[in-house]
Amino acid sequence: MSSEYAKQLGAKLRAIRTQQGLSLHGVEEKSQGRWKAVVVGSYERGDRAVTVQRLAELADFYGVPVQELLPGSTPGGAAEPPPKLVLDLERLAHVPSEKAGPLQRYAATIQSQRGDYNGKVLSIRQDDLRTLAVIYDQSPSVLTEQLISWGVLGADARRAVQHEEA
Repeated sequence: MSSEYAKQLGAKLRAIRTQQGLSLHGVEEKSQGRWKAVVVGSYERGDRAVTVQRLAELADFYGVPVQELLPGSTPGGAAEPPPKLVLDLERLAHVPSEKAGPLQRYAATIQSQRGDYNGKVLSIRQDDLRTLAVIYDQSPSVLTEQLISWGVLGADARRAVQHEEA
């Protein structure tokens, strides 16, 4: 495996892990020691080659198809996908409901539809952000700035919105 391919594979592994809100030690804990933090970290950095068998087992652990972990499997062959839009649900709970009520209800609906009740973070799509912008009667970029100011979205969400508007 070329070192560039290993790094791309590692980036995919890291993206899936962080999307699920797991630290490297969280992976070790959740897997009850099956996946050591140091080993997963070395896969993610591209320092250690991962066998097809181990990759399939990691995909199963993360609950994703193996092809989602392979470099070049992004839709349309995009070199680098825009950052994910991830709502911090713990911070959202501290925003006054007169401001965040519509977002709280929208997030609760998505959680219900997905059966995703981790309560910490929630990934949303660009379409969700556009819908929320209509609800808040703001443009997606203005709403993004508002959510960042509340601490509900990370600053990297700006890149996702700029990517969408380009």
